[in-house]
This record gives sequence, structure tokens and C-alpha cells, in this order.
Amino acid sequence: MKKIMFISSMGGHLSELLQLEPIYLKYDAYFVSEKTKTTTFLQDKFPGRVSYLKYATKKNLLLYAIVFPMNCIHSLYIFMKVKPDVIISTGAHTSVPMCYIAHFMKKKVIYIETFANIHTKTMAGKLVYPIADHFIVQWDSMLKLYPNAICGGWIF
Repeated sequence: MKKIMFISSMGGHLSELLQLEPIYLKYDAYFVSEKTKTTTFLQDKFPGRVSYLKYATKKNLLLYAIVFPMNCIHSLYIFMKVKPDVIISTGAHTSVPMCYIAHFMKKKVIYIETFANIHTKTMAGKLVYPIADHFIVQWDSMLKLYPNAICGGWIF
């Protein structure tokens, strides 16, 4: 059975990721998100199949500059521990290092650009688009920005 790692930042990105329940129920699923009060429920919902990265926002650039490299190293550790066949992500910055690790390890990367963007690229989308095996947008208008993407429609 394929092992799929689902990774996203907290908040709306995680809400979108959790809409993929029909997929994660079919496979050996593992989840990665940022550790906050709003994500601790994942441990109860998916016991033994969750890892957390440190939360930091770009609003506090000094803290972000410290936490982001630590999360890159921790992402490599999680990847080596879990050994996923596929990464599925809805973004944002938290997931970018994991997508690149998977790409360099010759594993599949499926990236779903957020529902929130209808006419502009996200930073994470810009970074992952060149290496994603499948890049999915939720709006037809986004195909102008990501011409090799697939319009999969809304997750919600």
C-alpha cells in the first residue's frame, strides 16, 4: 500500500487538506502541520500518524529566519522516518521544504494551490510549481498563471 504524506500549514490550508478524506482513508496516510492549539486535534484524529513542525509567521521575520531552517532539517528527519511514496500538499510555506525533499528523493509531489487565490500565485505555489509532478488549481482563471496545471475544481 502506498504511503502518502499530507502536509500543510495550519488554518485554511489544513482545512483544505482535510477535505481530501476519501483519499487519505484509502492509503497509509501520515500528516504534517504546524504545532499550534488549533492543530493538536490531529493527534487524536490520526494517532501515531502525525508530526508537527514549529509555527512561525513571516510577520516576525527574525523568528521566521530562525524557525524556517530548523523546520527544513526537521522535515528531512520526518521524511526519512516516514518514507512516503507521495507528498500531497495544500501549502503554504511549511510544506515547501518537504516538497523539495520528496522531489530530490524521486518521490511524487502533488501540490494543490489554495482556493483563496483566484488571480494571483502564492509564494509556495511559485516555488513548488517547477518541481511538482501534478500541480492542481481550483479555479480555471489560475490556468493562465500555471499553464501546466490541472484544474481540479474546488476542494470544498
